[in-house]
Amino acid sequence: MGFLDIKNATKSYGAVKVLHETDISIEEGEFLVLVGPSGCGKSTLLNMIAGLEEITTGDIAIKGQSMAGVRPADRNIAMVFQSYALYPNMNVGQNIVFGLEMHGVPKPERDTAMNKVADLLQIKHLLDRKPGQLSGGQRQRVAMGRALVRDPDVFLFDEPLSNLDAKLRVDMRTEIKKLHQKLKTTIVYVTHDQIEALTLSTRIAVMFGGHVQQLGTPKEVYDNPANMFVAGFMGSPSMNLFPAKIAVENGKAVAKAKLADGQDATLPFPDARGFERHDGREIILGLRPEAITDRDGADRNSQSVHVIDAHVDITEPAGSDTFVSTQLGGKEVTGRFRADVDVHPGQTFPFAINMEKAVAFDPKTEERVS
Repeated sequence: MGFLDIKNATKSYGAVKVLHETDISIEEGEFLVLVGPSGCGKSTLLNMIAGLEEITTGDIAIKGQSMAGVRPADRNIAMVFQSYALYPNMNVGQNIVFGLEMHGVPKPERDTAMNKVADLLQIKHLLDRKPGQLSGGQRQRVAMGRALVRDPDVFLFDEPLSNLDAKLRVDMRTEIKKLHQKLKTTIVYVTHDQIEALTLSTRIAVMFGGHVQQLGTPKEVYDNPANMFVAGFMGSPSMNLFPAKIAVENGKAVAKAKLADGQDATLPFPDARGFERHDGREIILGLRPEAITDRDGADRNSQSVHVIDAHVDITEPAGSDTFVSTQLGGKEVTGRFRADVDVHPGQTFPFAINMEKAVAFDPKTEERVS
C-alpha cells in the first residue's frame, strides 16, 4: 500500500468513459508526473484525487483512508492551478495565508508560516504587493506559497507552468525540482510537456485515450518505451520509427531497412536480445536521435555500433549539436551529430548506429516486441 493509492479508478460521463481502469500506487515523497496530449484523462485523474470530480468506479485512498465521500476541503491536499487563481484585491501575504485564516489558525501562527514560505520561495519583498503588480513567474511562486503554507499530505499541480514564456518555464521547473528535493513532499503533477515530465519526476505515467500507457522512471520510459505512442511522445526530438525486417544471418539476428537508394542497411542486434526467434518478422524499429550519430561521436562503451553509408537530406545546426536527416525504411530519420562535424546535404556520409539502444515494435499492435 502506498501513501496515495489509485485503485481501479474510472470516470464516465454518461456512456462516454474518459478514464479507464487506472491503478497507481504513489509512495510518500514521490514526484509523479501525469503526462500526455490534451484529452488523455490526466487532468480528470488529478481532479478525482482532489475531489473536484467524482469517481465513477474504483477508489482513491490517502494514507490508507478512502476518499470516497470526503469533501475536497477535508482531504488535506493543496492544489496549484494553471491560472494561479489569486485574489486580486488581496496582497501577496494575504493570498498566502487566506486558507489558514479560513481554517481559524491564529494570526501569529499564520504570520510565522507566511514568513517561512516567503523565505523559501524568495518572495518576502513581494508580500505587500497585489497580484496585478507581479510577473507571471512571481504569481506562480505566490500560488505555490499558498499551497506550501498549509503543509498538506499531497500537492497537486495542474499544468502550473503552461502560461509562462519558455525561459521562465525552465527557471520555474528548476525551482520546483529544488523545492521537492528540499521538502521531500508528495507531488502529483499534470503536464502535456514531456520535457517537464522527464526532468521533474521520480516516476512518469504516460497517458493516452484514457489509459495509462506506461508507468515507470524517466529512464525506463525513455529507454524502454512500452509501445509506439510512448516512443513517439517522449523525447525531443522524438524517437525515430521506421519499417524494418528481422533476418538471421550466420546465427545472428539483424534488422534490414531500405536506404534511399533502395539498398538494404544491415543492422545487427546485440546477441543477448534474443531476436533470432523472430526470423522474417516485419517490425517497426525505434532509435533515439542520440543513437544515430557520426563515427567519432558514437558511444565508445557500446559493442554494437554499426556504420552505414547513407544520403544526407538535411542538416540543422542547433548550437551544441547538429541534427542530420537521412532515409531509412522510407521514413525520415534524424541523428544527433557533434556540432563541429563537416557534413552537408546531398553527400553520402557514414552514420554510426548504436543498436544497443534499438527497440522493436509490432506494426499491427504497436506494442513492444520483447
